[in-house]
Amino acid sequence: MSQFSIYLVRHGQTYFNVFNRMQGWSDSPLTERGQAMATQVGQALAPVNFAHYYASDSKRAIDTANLIMAAAPTKQPTVTTLANFREVFYGYFEGDDSSRTWSLVGKDYGVTSLHELLAYLPIDKTRDLMRTIDPFHEAEDEARYWARVNQGFDYLKAHHDHHEKILLVSHGTTIRSIVAHFAPDMDITTGPKNGSVTRLDVEGDQIHVVNYAEDLI
Repeated sequence: MSQFSIYLVRHGQTYFNVFNRMQGWSDSPLTERGQAMATQVGQALAPVNFAHYYASDSKRAIDTANLIMAAAPTKQPTVTTLANFREVFYGYFEGDDSSRTWSLVGKDYGVTSLHELLAYLPIDKTRDLMRTIDPFHEAEDEARYWARVNQGFDYLKAHHDHHEKILLVSHGTTIRSIVAHFAPDMDITTGPKNGSVTRLDVEGDQIHVVNYAEDLI
């Protein structure tokens, strides 16, 4: 039975974060503040001996992971990318103004943000709802989303054991979704801040959420 810990970090602040844009599979660069955040997270996590560094294949995640790794006392040769831990794909709404998108998705509830919509629906239902109203029906629904994320966890389980600690840079809604899935009683109404750390302990097929969205900076 494999046993290891995942330190799940949300990437540093990006320009789309500042502009309040839907940032799923679309990407935008880290701001100067976002780069500084990543370095500060790396400094805070420097005492942790990570066996490996991972990131989704989005550049904002890769850049964050590289900056965190650069602050570690023992350098790893590279960051491994895992597309499985990308952000949710928002289809037609990629790059759109976030308030506008959520007002369309949540029009029956009179909301303008995912934060507000989660007061009415669990996060998995928000994905299915977005795909339904997407004019092209390309937004990622719950089944498609978890098919790829579960493949990512299977990869990690096949490559890590012996109480290793690994670092994985991912995204706000993906981190929220993982926590909601494995710790349904945990409050995810407030999303993880850029640079926050969520810890998961893996024991065989069981994944335990140790803490959610801890702010280290």
